[in-house]
Amino acid sequence: MAELAACLVKDKLTSLLCEDLELLRGGHEEVEDIKVELDFITCFLKEADARAARDQDSDSIITWVKLVRETAFRIEDALDDYILHLHVVNSHEHHGFIKAHLCKLACFLKSMKKRHEIASELRDIVRSVRGIGQKRKRYGLKITETNGSSSTDVARRDPRVGLQFVQDDELVGIDSSRNELVRRLVSGPSVRTVVSLVGMGGIGKTTLARKVYENQTVIQHFDCHAWVTVSQSFQVEELLRTLLRRFYEARKESPPDAISRMHEEELISKSREYLQDKRYVAVFDDVWNQDFWHSIEHVLLDNNKGCRIIITTRNAKVAEFCKKSSLIYVHGLKPLPLELAQELLYRTAFRFDPGKQCPPELKDLSLDIVRRCEGLPLAIVAIGGLLSTKGKDVLQWESLHNSFGAEFDSNPHLTDIKKILSFSYLDLPYHLKSCFLYFGMFPEDYSISCGRLFRLWAAAGFVKQKQYATLEEVAGEYLIELVHRSLVQVESIDSMGRVRECRVHDLMREVILSKWEELNLIQTSVRNLESFKGKARHLSLYDRPNNFPGSSSKSQAHSIIAFEAADVPESLL
Repeated sequence: MAELAACLVKDKLTSLLCEDLELLRGGHEEVEDIKVELDFITCFLKEADARAARDQDSDSIITWVKLVRETAFRIEDALDDYILHLHVVNSHEHHGFIKAHLCKLACFLKSMKKRHEIASELRDIVRSVRGIGQKRKRYGLKITETNGSSSTDVARRDPRVGLQFVQDDELVGIDSSRNELVRRLVSGPSVRTVVSLVGMGGIGKTTLARKVYENQTVIQHFDCHAWVTVSQSFQVEELLRTLLRRFYEARKESPPDAISRMHEEELISKSREYLQDKRYVAVFDDVWNQDFWHSIEHVLLDNNKGCRIIITTRNAKVAEFCKKSSLIYVHGLKPLPLELAQELLYRTAFRFDPGKQCPPELKDLSLDIVRRCEGLPLAIVAIGGLLSTKGKDVLQWESLHNSFGAEFDSNPHLTDIKKILSFSYLDLPYHLKSCFLYFGMFPEDYSISCGRLFRLWAAAGFVKQKQYATLEEVAGEYLIELVHRSLVQVESIDSMGRVRECRVHDLMREVILSKWEELNLIQTSVRNLESFKGKARHLSLYDRPNNFPGSSSKSQAHSIIAFEAADVPESLL
């Protein structure tokens, strides 16, 4: 999370250094020093943030990252102060000859004083930034091993693994999709075809793919089969070795020992040779990178025997990327409708009851809980499993219902949901992370006007200027990318086919709110503002706050959004 703040500040520094060569009349060197130091710090932060998301940080790393974030916010405030100062100075020009000269003299004197103040602040910040780097070295804070992984990563349980082995009694509403996909695998054109299952995390892509892959009709139709889990940090050679071994094993054959010593080109040649006369089906589960297709398109040759490739992904662009050299079919997975979602909850919450029926006194509570899950099978099954431990105790059901969001952070039955959903956030480039987190400023179930959202993103500094494109056009590209990644849902489109309103899934919003905690952000609807100490970076007021504290001269609030003017306390202003 500190990487976001540091990168945003770097962008502002770069812009100012390019546009104002006389920045602060002596502050230019300080700004350049800050930028250089931040370059070193952000390299470390990329891995530190990733480890924070994997719950692998020591207390010292967490403290250090927090320090970086707070310093980045301080730099951003100083730069914004300078930008505002420039606008004020420039706005006093051209008021008549004598008046203009008097205004210029007054502005010059004020300008010198203000520039001195800002330059002094920047010099102090430079000392802080250098001190941060020295603290990291002093306390030996390191990110080790290749690709940001460590030996502890290997030992950690991947919460996605179990999704391949879901029991049949935890499946609802997949029959039609399974039958359609089986049909597409065993019939249709003889050319190689890629079938992509696309949808947000927890929607059931892996479960559906596994049920199709294990279908007897599919098993009997193909000569050999392979299932390979890809994930974000796959290594091409290791993936190809696993693929080839799976094909051999599916035919009860022993893979050649030489496979472990082959390089990429040799593995490609060996795979093509082995598959030359075979009808194969290969599943690649959990694909993130669009370039993944480059790694396998030549391995799995098109021998005109009706071969099929299944890809599960959260990113629609991954599915579309295969078009360049293969016939494709995209199967988008949707949330369960309310009736089926209820049925799934009852199957898991009352799994040990012969009839799996919900008692009347729990009907309303169960309906509200299902609605909060918004048709996400992963969440429904996990919550159903938790409720099965509470029996039919109304008070315990009410307790879960009333502390729904908090349970995702603390209850071991539910923490996997948050982790699985968080993988999509972690895969974002930093500028999209900022834009995505901003959705937390809006109330639950709120349909957001895209035009307003684009202007807010731009005002916050999240949108990078591109040549021949307005900021709103660039922001529109950002939104479409978030939609493609299954992080944002389209609510309505206009007559031109552009997204007009959008929203985020309630459970994905819980992920956002947990990130807000790390960024010292705050929302009045979910926290009591009595604890507000002026440290929140952004304020979102959509419930009338109770007992709002008096104003603080040390407030670091960078923006405030209010959905009702009456909700803004005078003490805050």
